[in-house]
Amino acid sequence: MASEEAAAPADVVCLRLRVEGRVQGVGYREACVQQARSLGVAGWIRNRRDGSVEVLAVGTTTAVARLQAWLNEGPALARVERVTAAVVEPALPWPSDFERRPTE
Repeated sequence: MASEEAAAPADVVCLRLRVEGRVQGVGYREACVQQARSLGVAGWIRNRRDGSVEVLAVGTTTAVARLQAWLNEGPALARVERVTAAVVEPALPWPSDFERRPTE
């Protein structure tokens, strides 16, 4: 059945995260893309005009939790002040890779 095939496995979560602090102009997005791909997390990252970074992360609960922990640190030049997260239902089809998106 198509609807059953489209449903996410029980251990898959989707989070929309907002990262605030010194996170633009320090290689944060590229480092996040590499980290997410190494963890097997799909989704995207983009700069926001307010100076924050927004992330959509889809993957196993463990992998997304590891990415969220990394987001709290970021690359060496970043200074993360706050990461907020909300569980969301991603649009189908599920993302298959992690990509960098344009600023919004």
